[in-house]
Amino acid sequence: MIGQKIPQVEFKLRVPDNEIPENSNFLWKQQTSTEIFLGKRSLLFSLPGAFTPTCSTYQLPEFERLYSQFIQLGFDQVLCISVNDAFVMNSWGEANNLKHVRLLPDGSGTFTRMMGMLVLKDNLGFGSRSWRYAADITDLVITKWFEEPGRSDNCRDDPYEVSSPGNILNALRA
Repeated sequence: MIGQKIPQVEFKLRVPDNEIPENSNFLWKQQTSTEIFLGKRSLLFSLPGAFTPTCSTYQLPEFERLYSQFIQLGFDQVLCISVNDAFVMNSWGEANNLKHVRLLPDGSGTFTRMMGMLVLKDNLGFGSRSWRYAADITDLVITKWFEEPGRSDNCRDDPYEVSSPGNILNALRA
């Protein structure tokens, strides 16, 4: 993975209608991988699903809490991607009172599949989801890779250590 370019996909986002600020209307907005990642150093982390226990209790809140430490290390942005649609991702962001981490919905799993990280989680009733990983991406190129061990379909375990924000910070500082 290191040295490879990230997949070029179009993300389907729901963004506030800024023309009517007092209204809670949202508009569809498409944004490509290039538009999101080009000219930036990004930390992208992936997880199995919004509103799931480990993702909601530990992973997303910890990245949000440690956001400033990633910025101090030279990152321009921290992004979370999940095989969930824009409506779910936006609701999850609101439920977690996110201020810093940007959520990227990969509703069809296109980006995740092209990254080689799409796995089946039918044993949990999830269907196709992402394996946990994180990547340091500079100008569309993966420069560091953090993948949980044991990637497989219907894995009994849900490892969460290698791609945790604390582990990533320690590795980047070393």
